Amino acid sequence: MKEISAKNIRLVAMDLLARREHSRLELTRKLHKRFSDKQEEIEEELDRLQSEGLQCDARLAEAFLQARTSRGQGPSKIRNELKGKGVSQDAISLAFEACEVDWFDLAQTVAEKKFGDLSGQLQDLKSKGKVSRFMQQRGFSYDHISSLD
Repeated sequence: MKEISAKNIRLVAMDLLARREHSRLELTRKLHKRFSDKQEEIEEELDRLQSEGLQCDARLAEAFLQARTSRGQGPSKIRNELKGKGVSQDAISLAFEACEVDWFDLAQTVAEKKFGDLSGQLQDLKSKGKVSRFMQQRGFSYDHISSLD
């Protein structure tokens, strides 16, 4: 059987990072699947990739936030997805501070894209509930939803 070296681990990690940004947790999981008996070498290689700036959770959080807002997702859903990827709360907070998204404007845009002109729809309780549920699924807060006109 072929001996697995740190170089092999690095090549696989670099291949994954070349496709898209990965959090450290995501890379750890994927590398452990591939090289289950090389935990120490994986951690050393991930430390090296971080020190070289090739893997960065903060950069992942910023790119992820930008991608999800362009798809019309709200802050709650984005935060939860980043937490699921193992990104620290500090990195998430910094990414949200750095982004220049007007969440109220985005909520209005998303709702109008899905439901058209909202002016008459939000008077009817059934329609209002439908809009509200959709926006909550998208990750918008009550404040964002209640500001819709």
